[in-house]
Amino acid sequence: MPKETKKNDVSYSVIRRLPRYYRFIGELLKQGTVRISSGKLAEKMSLTASQIRQDLNCFGGFGQQGYGYNLTELQNEIGNILGVHEVKKAVLIGVGNLGRAIAAHMDFAEYGCKLAGLFDSDKDKIGETAAELKILDISELENFCRRESPQIAILCIPKSSAQQIADRLVKLGVKAFWNFSHYDIKISHKDVVVENVHLGDSLLMLSYGLNHSSEE
Repeated sequence: MPKETKKNDVSYSVIRRLPRYYRFIGELLKQGTVRISSGKLAEKMSLTASQIRQDLNCFGGFGQQGYGYNLTELQNEIGNILGVHEVKKAVLIGVGNLGRAIAAHMDFAEYGCKLAGLFDSDKDKIGETAAELKILDISELENFCRRESPQIAILCIPKSSAQQIADRLVKLGVKAFWNFSHYDIKISHKDVVVENVHLGDSLLMLSYGLNHSSEE
């Protein structure tokens, strides 16, 4: 069993790599791989074997020398660390093109989440269905949250609306935000967990790669 590890004992860079381990291991399991050495896993993930061993040793010993990692056990342990086995309800605010795409194509269950509610302020969208859920008026947010107690909010709304919505959600007990709004929620709510997604940043990194690929 892995040792108990406090979050503050593990570097942020290691924690950021855990979802990638979880994803790669899941893909290997689907291919029928039962166990793997740190060297083989490193090849597939473009890391070094020592990096993988160091990362996983932060949470205890998972592998056996000469045997490697049992992938089912390793995925389960990483899943426990990431909290995917404890289902958390989520609400999505802003059912435009991006919101609809996330609702329809994200496998929330695989990541320990359940999409429980969709909300929008556009009267033309209220009552429509997306991802088998009826889109509710944003005015119903308080009653819904008091009834369902979601822990996560997905914000697919303009930056201008984000602070007001974030304030409402925090008061309703939401503690984690998957934030596509480009508003810095941490300004007003330092105690919440926020994952900011800037799609433009990723596009700029592609642009940088194209511009500098010949130099490298």
